[in-house]
Amino acid sequence: MNYKIRAARKEDCKDIARMIMELAVFEKMPDQVNISVEELERDGFCPNPFFECLIAEMSDEHNSKCGLTVVGYALYFFTYSTWKGPTVFLEDLYVMPEFRGNGVGKGLMSKVAKVAKEKRCVRLQLAVLDWNSPARDFYAAKGAQDLTDSEGWHFIRFDGLSLDNLVKEAPKD
Repeated sequence: MNYKIRAARKEDCKDIARMIMELAVFEKMPDQVNISVEELERDGFCPNPFFECLIAEMSDEHNSKCGLTVVGYALYFFTYSTWKGPTVFLEDLYVMPEFRGNGVGKGLMSKVAKVAKEKRCVRLQLAVLDWNSPARDFYAAKGAQDLTDSEGWHFIRFDGLSLDNLVKEAPKD
């Protein structure tokens, strides 16, 4: 299949937003998405972006059934491990269903790994839903470790009211 992977541009945000929703539908959580195209443009294409993104783009002769050429994305950002150093976190890896099984996902993930190594990152981390066996198997086949099983790590989140309550407990400046 003829495709290329490139850095996302601001004008790709409509396609990124579309695929974010497709991923959320697949993950059975479409009601959780409230990011807008404008927020993606602001947050990813500003002087100090919160994320970077790669796009999988098909040639015109291999576009989707509905005429789309942007068929996958990998959205990631950089963090820091106090034990190991620079780390990249892969927030989303998505390929439209009709293009899966053709190496597009592997290409996106490998390109994120290449970016990470170029920036001296020592690891690539991500989270996957426990019921998503195809994704878990895909990552395991590439050598990923499930830290929940091997080390007992759990991802913890504060948002909404719990985040607001933490802010209220911050010491005064």
